[in-house]
Amino acid sequence: MTVTLPAAADSDAPTTRHPALTPDPAAHAYPRPQLQRDAWLSLNGPWQFAIDRHGEWKRPEAVAWDDTTITVPFAPETQASGIGDTSFYHAVWYRRTFAAPPLALGDRLLLHFGAVDYEATVWVNGSRVGNHEGGYLPFTLDITDALRGHDDEAAGIASAVLHEVAVLAVDDPHDVAKPRGKQDWQLNPHAIWYPRTTGIWQTVWVEVVPSTYVCGLRWTSSLERWEIGILLSVGGVRRESLRVRVKLSVGGTVIADDTYQVVAGEVHRRIALSDPGIDDYRNELLWSPARPTIIEAEIELWAGRGERIDALRSYTALRQVGTQGDQFMLNGRPYPLRMVLDQGYWEQTGMTAPTDAALRLDVELAKQMGFNGVRKHQKIEDPRYLYWADRLGLLVWGEMPSAYRFTPQSVQRLTRQWPDAVARDISHPCVVAWVPFNESWGVPDLPTMPEQRHCVQALYHLTRTLDPSRPVIGNDGWESVATDILAIHDYDHRPERIARRYHSDFELPRILEKERPGGRRLVIAGHAEHSNGPVMLTEFGGIAFHPDARHTWGYSRCETADDLLERYVALLGAVTGVPLFAGFCYTQFTDTYQEANGLLTMDRVPKIPLDAIFRATRGEFATDPGSVPGSEVGNPTVLLAGVLHGGV
Repeated sequence: MTVTLPAAADSDAPTTRHPALTPDPAAHAYPRPQLQRDAWLSLNGPWQFAIDRHGEWKRPEAVAWDDTTITVPFAPETQASGIGDTSFYHAVWYRRTFAAPPLALGDRLLLHFGAVDYEATVWVNGSRVGNHEGGYLPFTLDITDALRGHDDEAAGIASAVLHEVAVLAVDDPHDVAKPRGKQDWQLNPHAIWYPRTTGIWQTVWVEVVPSTYVCGLRWTSSLERWEIGILLSVGGVRRESLRVRVKLSVGGTVIADDTYQVVAGEVHRRIALSDPGIDDYRNELLWSPARPTIIEAEIELWAGRGERIDALRSYTALRQVGTQGDQFMLNGRPYPLRMVLDQGYWEQTGMTAPTDAALRLDVELAKQMGFNGVRKHQKIEDPRYLYWADRLGLLVWGEMPSAYRFTPQSVQRLTRQWPDAVARDISHPCVVAWVPFNESWGVPDLPTMPEQRHCVQALYHLTRTLDPSRPVIGNDGWESVATDILAIHDYDHRPERIARRYHSDFELPRILEKERPGGRRLVIAGHAEHSNGPVMLTEFGGIAFHPDARHTWGYSRCETADDLLERYVALLGAVTGVPLFAGFCYTQFTDTYQEANGLLTMDRVPKIPLDAIFRATRGEFATDPGSVPGSEVGNPTVLLAGVLHGGV
């Protein structure tokens, strides 16, 4: 039987950019989706801006300000920022005024930054209020005492008063010992390296909180005990006899409504849910990509005299992940992972999404292509992406952006920043694995340098300590020294060779010892911890298709959309037909600048029909001998059968 696939997309056909991809600083929604309050104000939009090429200015009053403005939160390297300067510079400055939201007696005003690359120093009304290091992580400053007219004895601060905030962002473009991910150290992007991101690149916002407020929230879940765990922290002025009310509901039905005493500034409780016992109802309550059931949470902080002093909204889910033998497990059952490598760049806005709707669109497109997960590669993604993955049902592997050198300073930076990344995203049900290192980036001599192996092993164990509920892949790709999932990168473009190389799980010891995709051993013999878990092909494919072949790059190349379709179907047929693999991650979701090996263009236009991608991703062509377009030679089912019987 032959199945006719839809015709490939015409690469020369005119396309219209999706409305979600038009940059709009006002279209960035509440930045912290799992701890939401009503009293907040976005500071996105125009800021005064100055480039400090050699890092000479030390304070805002020393800056040679002019009429240059930048649109926050877009980095100055991007078109959307209004600057578009991709040259080398050491530092940048920002300045703007804002009217604070009304503050009642005792209220505090917090200034939040989603991410500033790389080192940020902040002044408010001329007073230095704080600094932060780490280009992919959020930070918060209490700026109340720096506000004009602030007086604890007064009734509050008038909202008509304007306050000035200034930001210095230092980001040495030549420093390769800091976690920088895919940001190029050369002047122009090359191969798999992309334009740099300097300064503010996520939402800036202010928020009013009471003098005593909820400052931290972490959710966990347990299927064995059928319960939700909550760890809540209270900050600000210390008070006695504080209580927290937690109300959980699903689809408007209340499933828990309890009150707990705050002890030593914390509430750490397990909320037992009524176990329905019947599998059908259990499945309805469990979170999965097929049924992303969200448990809504309303949280209130009450003082001893019966007054409510803080209120917020959050959400969680009941789900459990792990490994068992050679399988990845979701909610106690084997769950094959079908992932795509997603680097999270947009042509006009760089690492910053143009709008919140653009983040939702990416989640929807991944699902429409048949993937149940993404590996967010070399980027700690905007929490709003995780929000949409939670709500729409898409698994996410969280990965630390790499440094490129191994030095005491790079190790210190990683060990400071990676725990903050885990803490930021630990409550998202969509996040199902952690990746501290990609391949041997930043640890280039793993086979010969014990200190580098110890570093990977230390980050693996640190991550397992911070979060024992998820698998950890110490270094994803090759030369594994500590991992719960043996993750392999293999860009061989011949499906029959992929099938032959990994055809039998009974020969796994031989595969680990003999096979060297990319010229690297898969594990380092005698030094690999926990490497007997599931095996996954977590980078493969990378087939480039672009009309301008001279200025684009890929691991292999094809000339037409029909070619790309046939090669994707054949390759996915081979990979999904290998019993050894508990999952895979195809490279990649979209083109990324000159790297043209995406299934979509950088403007999210499919290069080949989405329904054909969906069927190939789901492995339909691995079981139907007549379903692959082209000759029998390109049929993955025939190829795999030949491999298993020694015919190839």
